[in-house]
Amino acid sequence: MACHKWSAGESERRSHPIGSPLFGRRTKAVPAAIHRRSAAAVFVACVTLIGCGSANEDSAADTRTPGAADYTRWVSPVRCEAGSRTGMPGVANGEKTSGGIKFNVRTPSNYDPGLAHPLLVVYAAGGQSRFASEAFTGFTKLATSAGYVVAYAESRSMSVPVVEELGTIPELVAMKWCIDKTRIFLTGHSDGGTVSLALALLPKTAGVAAGIAPSAAGFTAKDLATFTCPAPLPVMVMHSRDDKLFPGWGKQMAAWWASCHRCDSGQSRQLPNGCIVFGGCKAPTLYCEGSGGHPDWPGLNQGILDLFHSPDTFR
Repeated sequence: MACHKWSAGESERRSHPIGSPLFGRRTKAVPAAIHRRSAAAVFVACVTLIGCGSANEDSAADTRTPGAADYTRWVSPVRCEAGSRTGMPGVANGEKTSGGIKFNVRTPSNYDPGLAHPLLVVYAAGGQSRFASEAFTGFTKLATSAGYVVAYAESRSMSVPVVEELGTIPELVAMKWCIDKTRIFLTGHSDGGTVSLALALLPKTAGVAAGIAPSAAGFTAKDLATFTCPAPLPVMVMHSRDDKLFPGWGKQMAAWWASCHRCDSGQSRQLPNGCIVFGGCKAPTLYCEGSGGHPDWPGLNQGILDLFHSPDTFR
């Protein structure tokens, strides 16, 4: 993604409209923390979202092709009655919430409609379409091959009602595809990271997610102090040490979750991918700090899926 550039405003009171040839419209600032902050953030691509050269395009296209799940490697005790789900295998575009927020769904290419699948919902960065988010995060091939159904939600200007509406997507997916509702996981970048984290905290949506992996989210320790700790759940906080838009916020988020989960900092360990696993926690708690800027997706997709698939190995 070397051809991409990111333009981001600073705060709600100082932000200004930013033109974006990628989206074909002018984009106003998007709240990054639900209550008071915003980050006007848009991608400016050289030619297309997936790169400038044909090799990059081929690689990105491959990550957006659903893979075949090896159903011999995992068995869900939850099943769906024959004919009770109408969702088709592979690629489904243009699903909508009641308020018109669009999302796309990807299933394993050999999707079994009778077997309950884990669901990964990916929330878009500010200004991103659901298609752009799929190309940016690159989950489709990897996650569907691991047996996940994946949903990509488009970006919307945030408010608590909008975030709560984004939180209805797991239930809407489960109405059409066979989903294990005890294995619903959320991730996203920037505004998408904020949404995935907020959904674990807001009273109307807490308990929906079985695990979250927010990247470059817009919460500070002061923001988080206004919330009650939710029931323990696996959390991977991803943030760049060079994030100029939300500087140092990742460490603040990780520390808040470590406190909620009653972790023992003296037992922390570092994984080969650089992530720190807090020890002695009530639920797996990880902090992954990269060296890119705010616009960079951390590329820890396998680590995210490993956490969600086998959380006890991260205690």
